[in-house]
Amino acid sequence: MNEEYQSLSNAIHAGDKEAGIREALALVNGGKKVPQIFIECIEPTLVDVGDRFSRLDIFLPELMNSASTVKAIQEALLPYLAGDQTQAKKGRIVICTVSGDLHDIGKNIVRTMLEVNGFELRDLGVDVSAANVIKAAVEFNADIIALSALMLPSLPSMKDVIDILHENPKYQDRFKVMVGGGPVSTEWAEKAGADAYGDNAVEAVKVAHALFH
Repeated sequence: MNEEYQSLSNAIHAGDKEAGIREALALVNGGKKVPQIFIECIEPTLVDVGDRFSRLDIFLPELMNSASTVKAIQEALLPYLAGDQTQAKKGRIVICTVSGDLHDIGKNIVRTMLEVNGFELRDLGVDVSAANVIKAAVEFNADIIALSALMLPSLPSMKDVIDILHENPKYQDRFKVMVGGGPVSTEWAEKAGADAYGDNAVEAVKVAHALFH
């Protein structure tokens, strides 16, 4: 990571909201674009935070502090993002963690990255049933349904959404489905009938762009 991002990265690691906002605004005022800051600093920092958590170098309170710091930074940068992006919204995405799964850190990172890249998001949260996913997608007039699962037992819940969409004629070809999360793989996504798979938040943005072309 470039040295110019080190102070922002340190603030996220420390869970220091005030310092994080201050450093992020300094980068914007110095000429950095908001999506650039997310892609080049915030995303890799959060990946590192997640790696440290998985190695038990840090624990859940530190993980949550880092996540809430990023949320505060995002809110502080939104006014600059509005001025920075003159293009129309690229599409509507409903995102959630599927039924039986309460993990949302990864989903929240993906949501943030999609938002700063111009997509309009409705976040349904965690432990969302297949019926509620599809209901929300219809109400929001979504283009894409993005499903996250962090536990192996959650994969059948993810496939339930895909199966309902494929088996009901009124939903066929209406929504694209992208999937991701720890137990998900390209092979599983293809076998389940998903339209796309994203390995991480940066990849999810590329996948979402591709689904519109």
